[in-house]
Amino acid sequence: MSMSGGRDSGGRERLVVVGGDAAGMSAASQARRLKDPGELEIVAFERGHFTSFSACGIPYWVGGEVPERDRLIARTPEEHRARGIDLRLRTEVTEIDVAGRRVRARDVDSGAESWTPYDKLVLATGARPVRPDLPGADAPGVHGVQTLDDGQALLDTLGRTRGRRAVVVGAGYIGVEMAEALINRGFEVTVVNRGTEPMSTLDPDMGRLVHRAMEGLGITMVNDAEVTKVLTGEDGRVRAVATEDAEYPADVVILGIGVRPETSLARAAGLPLGAHGGLLTDLAMRVRGHENIWAGGDCVEVLNLVSGQEQYVPLGTHANKHGQVIGTNAGGGYATFPGVVGTAVSKVCDLEIARTGLREKDARRAGLRYEAVTIESTSRAGYYPGAAPMTVKMLAESRTGRLLGVQIVGREGAAKRVDIAAVALTARMTVDEMTALDLGYAPPFSPVWDPVLVAARKAASKVRASSAL
Repeated sequence: MSMSGGRDSGGRERLVVVGGDAAGMSAASQARRLKDPGELEIVAFERGHFTSFSACGIPYWVGGEVPERDRLIARTPEEHRARGIDLRLRTEVTEIDVAGRRVRARDVDSGAESWTPYDKLVLATGARPVRPDLPGADAPGVHGVQTLDDGQALLDTLGRTRGRRAVVVGAGYIGVEMAEALINRGFEVTVVNRGTEPMSTLDPDMGRLVHRAMEGLGITMVNDAEVTKVLTGEDGRVRAVATEDAEYPADVVILGIGVRPETSLARAAGLPLGAHGGLLTDLAMRVRGHENIWAGGDCVEVLNLVSGQEQYVPLGTHANKHGQVIGTNAGGGYATFPGVVGTAVSKVCDLEIARTGLREKDARRAGLRYEAVTIESTSRAGYYPGAAPMTVKMLAESRTGRLLGVQIVGREGAAKRVDIAAVALTARMTVDEMTALDLGYAPPFSPVWDPVLVAARKAASKVRASSAL
């Protein structure tokens, strides 16, 4: 076999996939649908124990809403192998030889190393949790949550821990979801957040609503606080988290600071990275400047269709779409991924949080002039039982009225309303055009004027008023 590529003596091409979760195995599966094993050999490397799992579901497994781990696995290693994919678990790729078109892989358990040639390469190395460089950050009882192995390790700790005090470091999506999981497990939860308000993906005025609601749920919120060290007891286990001003006792600590693209392999191989550290690709998800290498999932940057700028948005929805596009192209077809508008939803207990498009600081960074409005409404007709308050914030471009972003905080029925705005953003609608949208209405589901349309009316009015000045 030639070391300059993966084609074997029978003329088969070899596709090598690095990473066995959403993007990687979606790519492998889609390529297999298009080409049978007689035409294309597919080798996939995964350093963990699991494939095709939902990392987004881990907080709900930890919290008990999802009763067992296997429910988070979409397709097992055995199922992938039955479809003609040579899947190698517990095998970590340690080097990419771009010129020689081969990868070096190491068996995690034995340490044995070997080179595997490729004709086509897919990088789906995902993200790694941000682990602060602090004294005690690696102590027993301190957990990051990114993989099923991480989730199992945390559940094992929760089962062994006699104390019921938990500290979550960080108040983004991972932080608030893990705070809920620990509340559900009967822990006293303190969230230590370096920002002025939780959920930095929202504007601070909307984050303040999340702050109040979390405190109403019994979660202690500590904002504007930087963790300086993790304190340990005589047994070496975590006992507290310290900031400059205070100590917060902890029997378990969750690091919910966020993630960064896992691109150390790509960087060492000289592949192009963006300002956020993610791989840069074209519309077909090919790594720029490399005809036979694709990348997708949490290790890439994507185009924000609203701002026109590259952005790092690690979400499972994007990863699965990337995989479909990559697999189609690697399998001889044609597909593209145009970009994102930045839609995300989350919840903490019964509080729903949603956003899409640009925040105020995003719009300013992109050089856009905008109008911002905030409205209060309800999830159902006000007279219908169960109607709950909902706050909607909307940004529109000055003069043109083009929708720029929407944020929603409320109770049941709030989060998925953001999809209306996501479609409007993709279609580059103005807020005036949005007011005429024919949305579904009945008192159990919405007021006569849906909250998103109430915000659009107010935004359109403000755009008209500013244009008349």
